[in-house]
Amino acid sequence: MADVTLDEGHLRFEFKDVDFAEQYDGWRHHRNVFSSACGGAKAVDFVVGKGNVIWLIEVKDYRHHRRDKTISLWDEIAIKVRDTMAGLVSTKFIGVDDDERRTSRTALGKRKLHVALHLEQTKNPSRLFPQAFNPANVRLKLKQNLRFADLHPVVFDRTDFPAQLGRVTSI
Repeated sequence: MADVTLDEGHLRFEFKDVDFAEQYDGWRHHRNVFSSACGGAKAVDFVVGKGNVIWLIEVKDYRHHRRDKTISLWDEIAIKVRDTMAGLVSTKFIGVDDDERRTSRTALGKRKLHVALHLEQTKNPSRLFPQAFNPANVRLKLKQNLRFADLHPVVFDRTDFPAQLGRVTSI
């Protein structure tokens, strides 16, 4: 078990007592091989293993910038989860980085998969930065779109980040 600190944008994730926690979208196999597969593959931000669970965590921080993509947030997350799952399998079999192959083998050996969206929004909505999403609505849409991976995806922010994983702070 290890403690791992990873930064994503203006957030610092401190994962506690995990088997592994890695910035999956930065993996060599994803960047150099898998991201160009089948017309382009996407990736979640973090792959975290703890106990018998693998967590696929996507981070969205709308405190500083508005969302400007035309695809819905829940469709974007579903595509990233699907592609990450496939990318982990690809890495296990043909990855050239030994650490990435080892992590993908460990991840694929877990018994449960949890999908999580870390969604930061402004706490004081204004005309310039309105509250973009209702987390309950996002959770419902994710539940519908992620049936292939996780029947109970979670949506959280810094204040309710799962304590068993660690904590998140602004940087």
